[in-house]
Amino acid sequence: MKTKWNVNSNQSDVLIRMRHSIIAYLGGPINSFQGHADFNDNEIEDATIAFSLDVKNRESKLEQFSNYLKLNDFFDVNKYPTISFKSTSFQKANKNIHFLKGDLTIKDITKRVELDVELIETDSLDGNKTVAFELTADINRQDFGLASNSFLSNNGLATGQDIKLVANVEFSI
Repeated sequence: MKTKWNVNSNQSDVLIRMRHSIIAYLGGPINSFQGHADFNDNEIEDATIAFSLDVKNRESKLEQFSNYLKLNDFFDVNKYPTISFKSTSFQKANKNIHFLKGDLTIKDITKRVELDVELIETDSLDGNKTVAFELTADINRQDFGLASNSFLSNNGLATGQDIKLVANVEFSI
């Protein structure tokens, strides 16, 4: 039997991490998570996921772990207040591992990226069925114009070339 599950935006979030510099947790109702996953006999047939993150909004549960590097400067949030992703294809490798390709936009630069997708949880709370995916990708920051000179060093520590993007996306019927 085929069923369509929709993204639960209130239970979905994204972590953006770069070595030696910034960690940002973006979750909550100000960010937009949309999409669905089609299941056929408890097997995922297809998934479409899109999200838009408001990196400028102070209510986004933003956490910064550096006195030297500021997320606002790095992403130039006054000029580019959102980061977005929209999937273009979904591929199943095995029961729990999948690949999601799509367009990621940072600072008005859009690049095709591939995210690893892991089915991490299925649960039934109060009769409501849920399933969660963890989406991960390493993204070259220079591909998106994130090569600010202020981020080349941090008291002698080189910052990472890649940005780690980790999204936890929950679906429910």
